[in-house]
Amino acid sequence: MAAGSTPKLVTIFGGSGFIGRQVVRELAPLGCQIRVAVRDPHRALALKPCGDVGQITPIQANVTDDRQVAAACDGADVVINLVGILYEKGARGFQAMHVDAARRIAEAAKAGGARRFVQMSALGASAESSAAYARSKAAGEQAVRAVFPDAVVLRPSVVFGPEDAFFNRFARLMRIAPALPLIGGGEQTFQPVYVGDVADAIRAAATRDDMAGGTYELGGPHVYSFKELMALIMAETDRHVGLVTLPFALAKIQAAVMELLPVPPLTRDQVELLKTDNVCSGALPGLADIGIAPTAVEAILPSYLDAYRKGGRFKRGRPA
Repeated sequence: MAAGSTPKLVTIFGGSGFIGRQVVRELAPLGCQIRVAVRDPHRALALKPCGDVGQITPIQANVTDDRQVAAACDGADVVINLVGILYEKGARGFQAMHVDAARRIAEAAKAGGARRFVQMSALGASAESSAAYARSKAAGEQAVRAVFPDAVVLRPSVVFGPEDAFFNRFARLMRIAPALPLIGGGEQTFQPVYVGDVADAIRAAATRDDMAGGTYELGGPHVYSFKELMALIMAETDRHVGLVTLPFALAKIQAAVMELLPVPPLTRDQVELLKTDNVCSGALPGLADIGIAPTAVEAILPSYLDAYRKGGRFKRGRPA
């Protein structure tokens, strides 16, 4: 194991989310105090049993509020920023959440005395991308590095695991839809990465000195086309639906209408993202360089997609 030290206090912004919950579970055994900084602390109360009494403390921190962010970072040895959105709604736009918030958190972490900073980005982050999401992720990295040059940047592909927003979403759709669209033919490729492996990488970034200043691409052991991932879900759930090619132009028209919904299932920017493969470039270090053996999708999916099989029991829209 590379040289490093166990932090006494870690602040995790976005710690109540899908990845954040796993990170809390990974860090708790280290014995450090953990602040879970979220807009609604009540959403993080369920994480308190993951550690010893008093070890995990939910704290209110709206990432647009300088005072709350500063209070959450004060005295922390390590600050981890997991804040991210998949679509824009009102004031919660990509600039505000991915760039301005990242800069604000980094500045507060520096002022509060943090020694390490971990920034969650996304595979495909690029200032040259045609998608606003990917451009904002790249701008967020730059904003953090301008304040915290030694920050560790992690760029995962699609993250999977129980309660994920990808495989569960399509498994639910397959229960009710006779057919699903393959935008652009479904040939775009992904390299799904297990949430446990991502959490392990974050733990390493929070404790190891040799990762300082590095950018890591996090992908699983295999690359799949979108069409292959749909076939995999059908095989695991024993639910077979039609797959219909939908040209990008038509997908954007549909997305323009869907964007009007409170939680849009598809946006025009997401359609734009699908024009580019979401796989590791090989030009940057990855899980293997951290010492983590990536977990295959096939090893994990049965543990939670089995509930979507015919006859599976559901409660409040989720597998029982």
